[in-house]
Amino acid sequence: MDLLTRNALSLFNVHLSEKHINALDAYERELLEWNQKFNLTAIRDAESIRVKHFLDSFSCVLAWKSNAPKRMIDIGTGAGFPGIPLKILYPNMRLTLVESVGKKVAFCKHIVSLLGLEHVEVIHARAEDLGQKPAHRESYDWAVARAVANLNVLSEYLIPLVKVGGMALAQKGESGPAEAQSAEKAMKLLGGKIKQLIPVNLPGVADDRYLVLIEKSAATPPKYPRKPGIATKTPL
Repeated sequence: MDLLTRNALSLFNVHLSEKHINALDAYERELLEWNQKFNLTAIRDAESIRVKHFLDSFSCVLAWKSNAPKRMIDIGTGAGFPGIPLKILYPNMRLTLVESVGKKVAFCKHIVSLLGLEHVEVIHARAEDLGQKPAHRESYDWAVARAVANLNVLSEYLIPLVKVGGMALAQKGESGPAEAQSAEKAMKLLGGKIKQLIPVNLPGVADDRYLVLIEKSAATPPKYPRKPGIATKTPL
């Protein structure tokens, strides 16, 4: 974990305390163990977990710098990324994790309980359903997602959950800039607009990565998000 600590500090100005390291250690152990029984993530060795899961999750800090989210929703969180590592950094943040695959939901609940994380809700649902529920619609200052869908589809999952003045953040690979450009129309329809693209470098990872920041500048029209599956079939 020494290398993770050094990289987190040098790349993202994230200071990992002993308490953070202990939590990440436990998370890593459980992930490796559960992965032998259930296919939670394709990344299966400790070193890759530290770079491609933990460090990659910490890269989100570049988006908000010292102004961390107060209430964040993580869509398609999988085994808890980027939400749980960020919650470890920001214990006061209220976090909602959303995942449609049952075994991944079970794992997230297990980790939240094991690490004693407070103010974390793990929901077994589709983003499109949550976006129409008053308890979640336009309720979050940040909505984040990593490797979930193309940006013109993902915008319809994320933007309806963000309050006006809030931000959506998509963690993207090398297609990030092209996706951002082709999703501008969809974003506008949903009340959002591109604010910034931030390049991210991870040690030992050759592919380009980007944080795509979308600012919510107007309320989302009531008909969005549409019913589950429609955004994928007929993107905006």
